[in-house]
Amino acid sequence: MIKLLITGVWISVVALASVYFSVQMANTPEDEEPVPALFGGLETIRGDVTSIPVISGGRVTGYFLTRLSYTIDPSKAALMTIPVKDLVTDALYTSLVGDNLIDFPNMKRFDLEGFKAHIRDSINERLGDKVFHDVLVEQIDYLSKEDIRSNMGGGGNLNIKEGDPVGSEGKPASKPAEAGAAPSQ
Repeated sequence: MIKLLITGVWISVVALASVYFSVQMANTPEDEEPVPALFGGLETIRGDVTSIPVISGGRVTGYFLTRLSYTIDPSKAALMTIPVKDLVTDALYTSLVGDNLIDFPNMKRFDLEGFKAHIRDSINERLGDKVFHDVLVEQIDYLSKEDIRSNMGGGGNLNIKEGDPVGSEGKPASKPAEAGAAPSQ
């Protein structure tokens, strides 16, 4: 009988201890890791294609074409009074034309990460807060004036051919009426 009583007390102590420890473990605050910036809380805004003239020696030597997207904090962006796309366009012009961030004629290597960081940091510095978290590149092109001229066909001489009028399938082309002639019936 005493063995049975000791076994019962032992089972009760073990059960109470396991319940106590499981409740303590469930109530302890977990060390939550912050959500990575690219997985939540940010909004991505797609920018427009921006064409920036490249000036060298006092002349336009080509055009820098870019389309960028931006990840921003939407709560801070809602408080802004200037549109985001206008801020970025201004930052691009300031960096590329005003600061000569990229020296196109003498460029040996383009530092894309440095370019993105410079644009992001210059906008955040101007705003006085970290609103822009990342700059994403969709397109970057440089077209020299010679490239543009060669694409236009023969240095700017365009030969435009006239086509058939829309809706003229199977109908003979009509000649315009001569001045002073009566229309035919």
